[in-house]
Amino acid sequence: MVKFLLLNILLFPTLAFSGLDKIMALTPPMGWNTWNTFKCNIDEKLIRESADVLVSSGMKDAGYEYVNIDDCWQLGRNPDGTIQVDTQKFPSGMKALADYVHSKGLKFGLYSSAGYFTCQDRAASLGYEMIDAKTYADWGVDYVKYDFCFSTSPKIKGPKDVAMDLVRKNYQAMSDAIAASGRRMVFSLCSWGQGQPWLWGSEVGQLWRTTGDISPKWQSWTKILDQQVGLEQYAGPGHWNDPDMLIVGMIPKKEAIAHFSLWSILSAPLIAGNDIRNMSPETLEILTNKEVIAVNQDPMGVQGTRLVKDGKKEVWAKPLSDGSFAVVLFNRNLLPRNISFKWSNIHLDWDRAQVRDLWKKQDLGIFNDFFKVKVEGRSAVMIKISQE
Repeated sequence: MVKFLLLNILLFPTLAFSGLDKIMALTPPMGWNTWNTFKCNIDEKLIRESADVLVSSGMKDAGYEYVNIDDCWQLGRNPDGTIQVDTQKFPSGMKALADYVHSKGLKFGLYSSAGYFTCQDRAASLGYEMIDAKTYADWGVDYVKYDFCFSTSPKIKGPKDVAMDLVRKNYQAMSDAIAASGRRMVFSLCSWGQGQPWLWGSEVGQLWRTTGDISPKWQSWTKILDQQVGLEQYAGPGHWNDPDMLIVGMIPKKEAIAHFSLWSILSAPLIAGNDIRNMSPETLEILTNKEVIAVNQDPMGVQGTRLVKDGKKEVWAKPLSDGSFAVVLFNRNLLPRNISFKWSNIHLDWDRAQVRDLWKKQDLGIFNDFFKVKVEGRSAVMIKISQE
């Protein structure tokens, strides 16, 4: 056991990294967010219906607990500085909506920005952090996603190459306000990777975006995937790299399997972005695969690493708390390819290993030294290997 732990510290440095917050988000947050599908076309009916479906579909039982409203819920500010809710969209108000979400055994999230305006030109929180955090606490908010638009000037929507100290200062202000509010809230930093938040994010919040926004395109999510390489040392229980929300249900099934497999092995937050009220059975099956989710939610909290890159064939691996390993064999080619994985790729001295396919949900048998499989084009096979 000691040898195993030492090996993992060398191969996966996250084990040696200790974040300051050991209480919240000990595993990557799971939930649903409005933005990817609905943008500003949101209202309280959508939120209530989606909360209902999280429960009735089995997603809640699979681990999805946050119902997060993104941009466009707010208008301006009242004379006392408090934020105004768009009452045409949310006539019952946010407290009543949060209470409804809580009544389902779920948690409630809201969005703001560390700038003069949100990305959709609504009232944001720069200079109003204490007021907003106290308001969120009064409403019963459990999760705050904090964007970065208009953070340096009212005229600059998306600044580039902003200095780290400015980014951190803006996020630290809201972090301090949340701490002073008297309510524990997960704080999601969304500076799109500006200011290298992986270097300091664990001292400010529980997760931080590492890249720009995801879109339901192959080129988008695979580019984001590549940008995660080398960041594994900064993630762990209570502090997570965030490659943005899931697009399962918005891309072809084969790609969705690869996308969900890789986000799971990355220990990424699993925040669904599809219309869960109208999803296909196959989309629901992907989102609720408990064996794959268990890899993402493994309590050891190690972010997976790309171990092999052979042209458009890749192997990613992640150690698990029971001594086994999760492995994703990823094929970026358009056509099927054979991909193999050797135990020696992760410096294991095993002679034989039990292999289980996590998508087929079946044991494949005992293998000596390596495993080889044909992987469909633009898809992945995800396995778990255990010492025999």
